[in-house]
Amino acid sequence: MTVTSSRTTPATSTPEGAPRRRARRPIRWSRGATYTALVVGLLLTLMPFIWMALGSFKTQGELLQRPITWWPQNPTLDNYERWLSQLNYGQYFTNSIVVAVVVVLGNIIFCSMVGYALAKMQFPGKKVLFALVMLTLMVPGVVTLVPMFVLVSNMGLVNTYPALILPFLAGPLGVFLMRQFMLGIPDALIEAARIDGAGEFRVFFRIVLPQCGPPLATLSILTFLGSWNNFLWPLVVAQTENMYTLPVALSLYSVGSNGTYYGLLMAGSVLVVTPILILFLFLQRYFVQGIAMTGIK
Repeated sequence: MTVTSSRTTPATSTPEGAPRRRARRPIRWSRGATYTALVVGLLLTLMPFIWMALGSFKTQGELLQRPITWWPQNPTLDNYERWLSQLNYGQYFTNSIVVAVVVVLGNIIFCSMVGYALAKMQFPGKKVLFALVMLTLMVPGVVTLVPMFVLVSNMGLVNTYPALILPFLAGPLGVFLMRQFMLGIPDALIEAARIDGAGEFRVFFRIVLPQCGPPLATLSILTFLGSWNNFLWPLVVAQTENMYTLPVALSLYSVGSNGTYYGLLMAGSVLVVTPILILFLFLQRYFVQGIAMTGIK
């Protein structure tokens, strides 16, 4: 006796004559296509920098000729020699370094302290204070430019290092970054230090701050980048040549009575960008880690 089994298909509720929809298959990119897209994107990103670096070795006539050429026909170092010898590049570089380093140190200390207070301490008005810090992120810097200049002028600090440094010693982005990271530090660790008799400053400097390597590196890079590239405030406050920073000098001395000296402008741009690239190459691992960990928390 044989038993026959028949497989039945489930009935569909689609009306007769209606076309059946096929399930869409997800598009799978091959590894080669992914790498190709990344390389193309990288080249498009690097093209302006490559053009800037190659153009810094060209003469003014070669930069203005048409059709344009990528590789310098007659490479020259005149643009760099003019920056390093005639335009007092050492003074501009020193001003930029002093301002950027002090601003970075100030943000590391003050933003970390405020972030620690907002993350691990309890006091009246804590939520209101944090809301005010976040609201300041929405205020454009141009809005506070005139009041800040009037305040600095009344204090007699115009054309000095304190005028270039003091307004930027702490920023809301740094406070938010440090607060978000410190929320992940165990409260039990801090309470144990307090029970052992440690004060808040000792807890902060001995317990909390040593664990904040990634966000501190991220804050350092972002602050250094903002201070190094700051143009409008130094242009207003620095009123003599010996107080110019590199962006101000770059904008003033690359334009003459006969137009823009493009070779000089590109050579100066290379000199401005190089320190930032070196800093990022040394701290890129901590920068990526700090951004990722702060986003998770």
